[in-house]
Amino acid sequence: MNAIESVIMPGSLLWDVLISVIKVAVVMGIVLLHVAYATYFERKVIAHMQARLGPMRVGPHGLLQPIADGLKLFFKEDIIPSQADKPVFKIAPLIMLFAAISSLAVVPFFNGFIIADINVGLLFVLAMSSLGAYGLILAGWSSNSKYSFLGGLRSSSQMISYEIAVGLSLVGVMLLSESLNPREIVLAQQQTWYGMYLLPQFIGYFVFLVGMFAETNRPPFDLPEAESELVAGYFVEYSGFRFSLYVVAEYTGMVVMSCIAVTCFWGGWTIPRFLTEVLPFLTVVPGIIWFILKVYAHIFLFYWMRATLPRYRYDRLMALGWKVLIPLALANIVVTALVKFYC
Repeated sequence: MNAIESVIMPGSLLWDVLISVIKVAVVMGIVLLHVAYATYFERKVIAHMQARLGPMRVGPHGLLQPIADGLKLFFKEDIIPSQADKPVFKIAPLIMLFAAISSLAVVPFFNGFIIADINVGLLFVLAMSSLGAYGLILAGWSSNSKYSFLGGLRSSSQMISYEIAVGLSLVGVMLLSESLNPREIVLAQQQTWYGMYLLPQFIGYFVFLVGMFAETNRPPFDLPEAESELVAGYFVEYSGFRFSLYVVAEYTGMVVMSCIAVTCFWGGWTIPRFLTEVLPFLTVVPGIIWFILKVYAHIFLFYWMRATLPRYRYDRLMALGWKVLIPLALANIVVTALVKFYC
């Protein structure tokens, strides 16, 4: 008994592995539940913006609709085109889902709760985002469909363009915090009177916000999935459970990008010091609540943009990335570096 206790005692390797597994299970369970109901709330929010009711049939006020949709997709026939590259066709959605979920490992949900507290957390997120592009490209190519292939080409050029802008928009945050560790970035914001980098990095935040929509292929930058042109784009040949993997990956990507925006620009799980001085009772609210509320605000922004803005024309989409966002991000880096050096 003493030997077993010594193996699983706090500080041992087995104990660290056990704690990591529990954290992964908790994060995966909560995030996947949020992803399931993100589809429900999106349909509800857009419906009410258009003077409709949205899903109402399954459960009270349609609350069981995500479960019904999940069961339907799970039992639906998995059709693979006869001319498709079958191994690549099967593995493509797994690549995209793995890239999206892996990014959650470095997100600090509140102080002391992070799966992998690594010094290059932001770099890891950008790397996983780049890896996710392969899932889209391979899906478009392996389907042996002109519509899928065109969607994959659009996605690859779009994600490459906007990944540069998103990466550059975070450089100002790295300069101010002097770290690539998301947890340390939040703590660095806590040391300032304004409590978040949203104020000094409003240009970087704007660039990140626009790039966030393009990175997740969401309206008004949903050209890879343009229903009116490509009939759903790169995953048009997917059905059943494999199709649901792309849906889960897309909404998980929305959650991940919202978490990064909150971590880098909105102070993470903390609230500004000037607010707590005026309203001391705010400190009673747990940090995880503030973090979730900020993430919800960004996810609502995805819905709002979808219901409000029309789809961009593709040449204007690329021009916005290369001619506007990247120069803005570079200018923000120069100004931030000068201010940091002289102040």
